[in-house]
Amino acid sequence: MFGNNYDRNDSYESRENSAPINVGEEYDVKIEDLGRDGDGIARIEGFVIFVTGAKVGDEVKIKINSTRRNFAFAEIVE
Repeated sequence: MFGNNYDRNDSYESRENSAPINVGEEYDVKIEDLGRDGDGIARIEGFVIFVTGAKVGDEVKIKINSTRRNFAFAEIVE
């Protein structure tokens, strides 16, 4: 009669993997900052992407290599 209001599509896993980007896709970004290991940092919808070999101010096309819960890794596409 009362049932639960749990929506099967709103599982912990689907919330955890809600990055606005996808592995293998390419994006045009501007490098805004540098990470502690010297990688460039770009953001898409606030989501942090570490870009190997990029410098602050670079406007580059990147390809996403892997994603984590709060950030991703990418490389410059030439």
